[in-house]
Amino acid sequence: MSELKADEEIDLTGVPCPQNAARALLRLETMETGELLRIVIDDGEPIEQVPNSVTEEGHALRRRDQLGDGRWVLFIEVA
Repeated sequence: MSELKADEEIDLTGVPCPQNAARALLRLETMETGELLRIVIDDGEPIEQVPNSVTEEGHALRRRDQLGDGRWVLFIEVA
């Protein structure tokens, strides 16, 4: 698996839905097309909702990895 380098990172651990998706989308709006945002989110509802929210807005989910503690790391490419 190739290593991705994020241009920006945001840790949304402990942030409930839908605030975590809203915060991710707000950060993506401040970034340039083609940049990568690394997002850390909790398991459960966040991993079900956040990827859908960002892709519905046209951004691309480049990678999704589960960490050893159950949290997830998403790499989103800005559209």
